[in-house]
Amino acid sequence: MSNSTSEITLLRTVLCASGMKPEAFELSLPYWSLKQYKKGEFYNEYKNVCKHLGFVINGVFRIYRVNHETGEEKNMLFFTDHQFVASYKSFLTQTACDYYTEAVVDSTILYIHIDQLNALYEKSHQWERFGRLVAEKAFYEVMVNTEGFLFKSPEDRYREMLEKHPDIFNAVPLYHIASYLGIQGPSLSRIRKRMVGK
Repeated sequence: MSNSTSEITLLRTVLCASGMKPEAFELSLPYWSLKQYKKGEFYNEYKNVCKHLGFVINGVFRIYRVNHETGEEKNMLFFTDHQFVASYKSFLTQTACDYYTEAVVDSTILYIHIDQLNALYEKSHQWERFGRLVAEKAFYEVMVNTEGFLFKSPEDRYREMLEKHPDIFNAVPLYHIASYLGIQGPSLSRIRKRMVGK
């Protein structure tokens, strides 16, 4: 286990708060590794199979897709402190990824390989439950994203983003936020001004 005590303690606290028993968590100790990413470094690249599930100690990652005709990037999801990061569709199905997952700022994660996670599923119902929760979370995120674009205003999506990633504006350029919300920079500025005025 190539990591420090404080990072593992944080991960243990988060998982045990979600219902995992400490003795089940201990089974995973040999498997977690610590990794630091520089800004712009990829967690997972387009057409690669995502083999790792990461836990963000600190930092920000984004999942985005590139329009190969225009070169335009479209942000789909962000992952911030104490959230699990993966290219979920690729990770859960072990198929090539349609997206890029990139560190937006210098970031630190603990990560575990899919094979080690599957070994934990075999050993422990607690870890099986964790795997189910990861899959449910991935499905939930996709549905919230889709419903947001279909039924909610950019201002509502902005508000929800603040609740989920309260510190993201301190770390991420506004054009990334605007891309995620599906609007242009000036529209984002107007939304922020209205929110401050309320």
